[in-house]
Amino acid sequence: MRDEPLDALLAAFADRTPSPGGGAAAGIGCALGAALAEMGARFAGDDAAAERAAALRAQAMRLAEADAAGYAPVLEAVRLPRDTPDREARLHAALARAADVPLAIAEAAAEVAALARRVAADGRPALTGDALTGAELAAAAARAAARLVAIDLEHAPEDPRAARARAAAERAAS
Repeated sequence: MRDEPLDALLAAFADRTPSPGGGAAAGIGCALGAALAEMGARFAGDDAAAERAAALRAQAMRLAEADAAGYAPVLEAVRLPRDTPDREARLHAALARAADVPLAIAEAAAEVAALARRVAADGRPALTGDALTGAELAAAAARAAARLVAIDLEHAPEDPRAARARAAAERAAS
């Protein structure tokens, strides 16, 4: 994903294929938010914030790529014949594993949103809009990723990862 031209990447999302999908898009949204926070921090001379934003940007891109690749076991389980004896158990196990990446995206995005808001408040006024755009992109990424975690864990309502993802989305929004 990192080395693809933007048009090619968007075309890959638009293709009639299951991947890349929502999780990868949420990861990229988080990375975009982090990039805008990083830019604002660099202009403000806040090296620590810029370094953290750069690290979050790289992490979000790794997660986007991991999500695109990590959903394959779910698709394999879905494609099993319906009368396969352990199909449902395999599907639930694959979905449970698949929830880890969007959870990590939601948590990273919550941190990006907070960082971007701080950069907007403390940075150069001319870049407030950019930093706040980064915060909004990160908040949207957190909400989307949290929704994906909830979908992946519908079969396991007691799994604490759903609550963690919701909490991350709430932090990102405030």
